[in-house]
Amino acid sequence: MAPRSVSVLSDGMTLPGDLAIPEGAKAVVAFAHGSGSSRRSPRNVEVAERLQAAGLGTLLFDLLTDVEAEDRGKVFDIALLARRLEGAVGWLRADLDLRELRVAFFGASTGAAAALVAAAHLGRDVAAIVSRGGRPDLAAEALEVVSAPTLLIVGGADTQVLELNRQAQARMRSETRLEIVPGPPTSSRNRARSNASPSSRSRGSPTTPADRYAPASSLARSACTVRASMMTSVNASTSSADPGSPLGAMGSP
Repeated sequence: MAPRSVSVLSDGMTLPGDLAIPEGAKAVVAFAHGSGSSRRSPRNVEVAERLQAAGLGTLLFDLLTDVEAEDRGKVFDIALLARRLEGAVGWLRADLDLRELRVAFFGASTGAAAALVAAAHLGRDVAAIVSRGGRPDLAAEALEVVSAPTLLIVGGADTQVLELNRQAQARMRSETRLEIVPGPPTSSRNRARSNASPSSRSRGSPTTPADRYAPASSLARSACTVRASMMTSVNASTSSADPGSPLGAMGSP
């Protein structure tokens, strides 16, 4: 379905976003993009489309203004990004048509850390979290406070990021699952682009670092895993019965 443009009021700022709520949706997935990216990240957009097709709502919005995105201090300010995500949840709750929807987070790169910090603050108001090529280690002490089931997706060739995810997973007390997606090694050229300043990249282009961590060739598999995790976790959180093991109930993607 075609998303509609919205203005998300969060943390005292008005941030542009794209909201899609399929008919009968019980939950909405709020996306937190990575450093140097935006709501138009091609891979996030594709994952959002697959979630919409599965009956889940999606909200993609810019965590920073265009001016803020040029400031590396703000780009990597996890506390700031988390406040913006928390504010977006508040914005959803203020809408009479959206307030009853369960909320889940999908974060990439630094956005994953922001999602985890926000989830730690929001507690049971977050049904599930998915990190794609994320840096959950940057969530620091918040990792031990997160209560929502969390799925960590990492490209197998990104050995450094994979190890950081394993270390973060070991600190978490909520149910977690680490999904390693096979793919070709990331080239030194791509690593160099990852270290470039935000102003040297177009926001949301296919070459942003958040999009390099999980190989594009395996995006479809990742999207299916995300969809299964989100739907299972959201359904479990809305059931009056014992939710059991939301991530374990997924089976293989």
